[in-house]
Amino acid sequence: MSAFVTDGPPDDRPGAAALPLTGERTVPGIAEENYWFRRHEVVYRRLAERCRDRDVLEAGCGEGYGADLIAGVARRVIGLDYDDSAVAHVRTRYPRVDVRQGNLADLALDDASVDVVVNFQVIEHLWDQGRFVAECLRVLRPGGALLMSTPNRITFSPGRDTPVNPFHTRELDAAELTELLKTGGFTVEAMLGVYHGGRLAELDARHGGSIIDAQIARAVADAPWSPELLADVASVTVDDFDLLDSAGRDIDDSLDLVAIAVRP
Repeated sequence: MSAFVTDGPPDDRPGAAALPLTGERTVPGIAEENYWFRRHEVVYRRLAERCRDRDVLEAGCGEGYGADLIAGVARRVIGLDYDDSAVAHVRTRYPRVDVRQGNLADLALDDASVDVVVNFQVIEHLWDQGRFVAECLRVLRPGGALLMSTPNRITFSPGRDTPVNPFHTRELDAAELTELLKTGGFTVEAMLGVYHGGRLAELDARHGGSIIDAQIARAVADAPWSPELLADVASVTVDDFDLLDSAGRDIDDSLDLVAIAVRP
């Protein structure tokens, strides 16, 4: 999910019922949003193989690009979202996703009915995170996996008691996310972090130390994008991010956390 609201043009791809860019969800195809979109997309692309030939639920599918990406390898993908407009958009834009409207605190699926639950950049939006994790455990088959990503509280809202993003209810650090999953009955197989790779480190230096802060400063001031900032943001790809475990980097320094948890 975006850290801020941008005012880029709507998604005008053929067949797309345009979704408003509210800051609550990430929308592809918008230059000003591209950094955040790619930062989310990298997790889908790096973990998609875990969904191959599996029955998958994406809980909180948003715009639907991730569910559609997973549908390229999975046996079946159910996309669930609370927002009616998102459900209508996914139904129009991504027909190979079985999209449904529903509440993530009460998943409308049978017990032990899916092999994988995907939940990327969503848990931080939920009021009852423990109940959602319990629901994931319920709908997963034994040995099934919960794949979850969320902004790292330590780096996303540093020094704050409340999240910087007004759409977030509770952000987590690695220890808190691990505790949430273990308390919910899962075995945590891996805790990974998303980091800037070498080219993004160069862009950080070019924009005063942080390309993230440069974008947020523009949003807070409601200022126009400089051509240089817009060009650099629009150029970001998934290959500009690293997804590493704690042996590669300090997990507390990560931008986003990525948990792979298994139902015993």
